[in-house]
Amino acid sequence: MDKLSTLRAEWPQIGLKILGLGHALPAAGPVPNSYMETLVDTSDEWICSRTGIRERYFCGRQTNIELAEQAAAEALARSGVKAEQIGVCLVATFTPDRMSPSMACMLQQRLGLPEDSLMFDFNAACAGFLYGLQTARQCLLAAEPGRSYALVLGSETPSRVLDFTDRNTCVLFGDAAAAAVVELSVDNPYWAVCGSKTDNENMLYCSGLADQQQGKPGGVVHMQGQDVFRFAVDIIPHSIEQVLAKAGLELADIDHVVCHQANNRIISHVVKKMHAAPEQFFINLQHYGNTSSASIPLALNDMWEQGLLLPGQRVICVGFGAGFTWAACLLTW
Repeated sequence: MDKLSTLRAEWPQIGLKILGLGHALPAAGPVPNSYMETLVDTSDEWICSRTGIRERYFCGRQTNIELAEQAAAEALARSGVKAEQIGVCLVATFTPDRMSPSMACMLQQRLGLPEDSLMFDFNAACAGFLYGLQTARQCLLAAEPGRSYALVLGSETPSRVLDFTDRNTCVLFGDAAAAAVVELSVDNPYWAVCGSKTDNENMLYCSGLADQQQGKPGGVVHMQGQDVFRFAVDIIPHSIEQVLAKAGLELADIDHVVCHQANNRIISHVVKKMHAAPEQFFINLQHYGNTSSASIPLALNDMWEQGLLLPGQRVICVGFGAGFTWAACLLTW
């Protein structure tokens, strides 16, 4: 075996540890289903029975970067890591305030991160945070000594790209940000899978500049709900099984499963399909709706605040989103 192959063989032994979590929600407070009834032909019963969502948050004048800054600052404070120790800052978002500069670059000045840190935004839709963990791990493997921490965020304001005359989409989403400070660790095994394929049927997408140039509305979420449901209930179990196979574990060895919080029916279907224990799967979408890339870190933050995450526990996180993208990882707390 050559030297490069030897080094590559050692990489899987280096895990990833979450040192601190943070979150941010719009200051205006929760928006109940009763408010959505005033916008479109819907009802609290209709929304709850089909999605499990009871409320969500919408930004007023707050911007995405303001949410991201608040979440990142909380994660840093809880982790005990100083801003000057951050070597990587990654922001997963499909709703940045501006196309350029990136939100990560804007966080540099707001948080006092080193100017020579690696910083960028990326869009993997609702699987974004898990893509971010995987990317952060790879970046940290090449980081300089003394700059061995990464800041990974999922920060979204989907309310800015919703059609509030479409009851099939506008009731589903909410604004939020959540962040994690991570480091490499040989004591915290980490396994991950990521994937994507082209959505040729346009089952889930957000329109943009090309649509505007053709005279169509830009910046609007479009979704074919039943098609997305079928994709989700297939790819989630598949991703979980893949990451379990990599780790040499069974689902019964896992303490918590955190799915992307899109729809309660999707998670319930996955539980039944995998013959799993419902209590193994954490759900908090009733309070926030679908917050896209912020969904999984927001769930982890809630679990941490509720005292559910204990040292040594194994946690599988799994997400899917527009693209189509999907990802899963196994973290050791």
